[in-house]
Amino acid sequence: MPEIAAHALNPGLRLHAVTPEYLAPLCDLFSRIQNDPASQHFHPHPFTEEEAQRCCAHTGKDFYGIAFWGHNIVGYGMLRGWDEGYAVPSLGIYLVPEMRGKGLSKPFMLLLHAEVANRGAGSVRLTVYASNKTALGLYRSLGYVFDGEETGKMVGRVNLAMSCGLLPVSG
Repeated sequence: MPEIAAHALNPGLRLHAVTPEYLAPLCDLFSRIQNDPASQHFHPHPFTEEEAQRCCAHTGKDFYGIAFWGHNIVGYGMLRGWDEGYAVPSLGIYLVPEMRGKGLSKPFMLLLHAEVANRGAGSVRLTVYASNKTALGLYRSLGYVFDGEETGKMVGRVNLAMSCGLLPVSG
């Protein structure tokens, strides 16, 4: 399966759309997410084998991807909402614990932004817990603007045309 893209900020990081050939590694990653105490606020869908099968067999407009660093799977990213008819997708991102704080979050986000732009959307949204200061700082550095707080969560949006550094390097 060819990679979707690599990013100039960190060309060692690559993003692949999940397909049936990625079922076993995605199940392993979902198990890691379930067992990671820091992921307690990352719950866009169940992290079960059944959900991994659904993601790998998905043929709709939504995007489910695995981030690789070398041969190692280091993250999971998704863009959802198109299948339900929304023009602006919601972004979700997860990095494995040992790769956090190593400068991969921003290029990973930018790869997902490039995927949004390649699919014709001009903006993307995400939800983050207000207590997650590290994530809020990252998202704000990428141009996200947040609309208040609701039940401890904040909703952010970014206009991709107004952000910088969104150009992917094709792989």
